[in-house]
Amino acid sequence: MPEILVTEFMDSAALDALRADHDVHYDPALVDKAGDLERMSRGVRALIVRNRTQVRAGLLAHAPDLQVVGRLGVGLDNIDVEACRARGIEVYPATGANDVAVAEYVVCGALMLLRRAYHASAEVAAGVWPRTRLMGREVSGKRLGLIGFGAIARETAQRARALGMEVVAFDPFVAADDPAWRVLDVAPQALDDLLAQSDAISLHVPLTAQTRNLINAAALDRMKAGAVLINAARGGVVDEAALAVALRRGAIGGAMLDVFETEPLGAGNCLSDVPNLILTPHIAGVTEESNVRVSALIATKVSQFLKGRP
Repeated sequence: MPEILVTEFMDSAALDALRADHDVHYDPALVDKAGDLERMSRGVRALIVRNRTQVRAGLLAHAPDLQVVGRLGVGLDNIDVEACRARGIEVYPATGANDVAVAEYVVCGALMLLRRAYHASAEVAAGVWPRTRLMGREVSGKRLGLIGFGAIARETAQRARALGMEVVAFDPFVAADDPAWRVLDVAPQALDDLLAQSDAISLHVPLTAQTRNLINAAALDRMKAGAVLINAARGGVVDEAALAVALRRGAIGGAMLDVFETEPLGAGNCLSDVPNLILTPHIAGVTEESNVRVSALIATKVSQFLKGRP
């Protein structure tokens, strides 16, 4: 059996680096083949996954020799961290390696949603000329509200400030005297005030019992008319059905979602044919550059652990 099993896509240079010192089996299709994945897990010492491979009791039971899990990304929703800890299995996320990619995605979303014009290609190609209807807004002078003020939110704040945006953030876990507020010129704000006063809102929180459906019908009702919402954090933080209703009745200006309660989305889901909505397939943190950084970081961490140098 291989020493390392990689179940989702990984940069080729990082794979080559792993293969120099370890027996590696790389099959990004395994994530969709539960039986093969369980069979291949027997005897492996390391498992490298992205966000779709479910590292939970069922899989762990088939991997008695597993010692380390490398996550090609930062969220750990798909990994039972407590079960791994109970077994003495180390879990390494790629903290920091895709921060820039997500920050750029958020700023791009604010620009697109506030400007409003980017759904018009088919109309313009057909000879329609909807200039007045598609007159949008500039981000300069608008307020960006960040829910969560960790590393990615701080990268986002830097870029938004450079575009002339005012930035506020809600994060009860960041102390009021943390120097980041002053250095980045970001004002701490209560959640209800942030929702009511921001022109664009971006989510930067993990999925927990406290954050599930944090953006629900009541939160959407508190948002400014015309405000836009961006979620590149975790599916489940936004109540998707409530968001669809709010967009259909024009209560907010638009939304951009990269993460969802169920991934991939099923046919006939509540987000189908919703106006002023941009959907992407959990790609905010995945660029050519970030894939190289994430893969190299996890390859190094896993290899060092297996060599006894964690």
